[in-house]
Amino acid sequence: MFDGVHLGHRSVMDAAVVAARRTDGVAVALTFDPHPSRVLRPDAAVRLLMPAKIKARRLRQLGAESVITQSFTREFAAVSAEEFVPMLQRALPHLRMIYVGENWRFGQGRIGDVTMLQTLASERGVGVYSAPRVNLDGAPISSTRIRAALAAGDLATVNALLGYAYQSAGEVVPGRKLGRTMGFPTLNFEWDPESRPAYGVYAVRFGRLEDERLEGRGVANYGLRPTVETNDHVVPLLEVHGLDGDVNYETGDLLAVEWCRHIRAEQRFANVEVLRKQISRDVEIAKRFFRTKEK
Repeated sequence: MFDGVHLGHRSVMDAAVVAARRTDGVAVALTFDPHPSRVLRPDAAVRLLMPAKIKARRLRQLGAESVITQSFTREFAAVSAEEFVPMLQRALPHLRMIYVGENWRFGQGRIGDVTMLQTLASERGVGVYSAPRVNLDGAPISSTRIRAALAAGDLATVNALLGYAYQSAGEVVPGRKLGRTMGFPTLNFEWDPESRPAYGVYAVRFGRLEDERLEGRGVANYGLRPTVETNDHVVPLLEVHGLDGDVNYETGDLLAVEWCRHIRAEQRFANVEVLRKQISRDVEIAKRFFRTKEK
């Protein structure tokens, strides 16, 4: 799945990319949509860390020349382990190597493991590389571990496990301009991911999704805005205030946001003036963070 495209996934991608460049080959990432649990266990479906567009962007940043997204259906799930490599060869006639993690499983009922893959692939002239699991602080890196840290607001652990800043993407939507009246205009995103970060304030970078590097620096609030909202059915909103003056984005623009540091949890303030003063402090914390990072 490559959900999160974390350091464990990167070890697989790096091996494939290095080999492709050495042999004048092409490194391709194969992933699935939807997550298999959506099809096989819909009542207990895994909540993904990132949407397909962000995942593909990250895989390309790691050197994948193409990202193939296989539709995961019950028919695809029924492909036997023995038929898996021939299926890949029919789709990719020039296939020479398969790169996987050491705990990777395949085939109907997940009966195939790396040892079986090596046997089946070698019979058809295809090599297999198995990347060892990557640990951090004595425990394996996994998407499950990242989801738990994200929900707890532990962005430092999230980003350490990912090996880069957590990312989101969304379209700019019209806002009520409450931030502007307080002196802190924002870009607003109706962004409600499957795996939610803890509601709170964060230092972020932002820019167009297609940009190689996100140059904008900002302070983001993700949550329900309890100081200014009285509706019991408020949807979570991601608001980003740029630290470097006006930004040239319009309603409908698709932007990416990199979450760099957790500043504080979302909270209700006595009134808007108290909130405004707190936002001023949040802005200063974010500016100090970026100054330190950019030295």
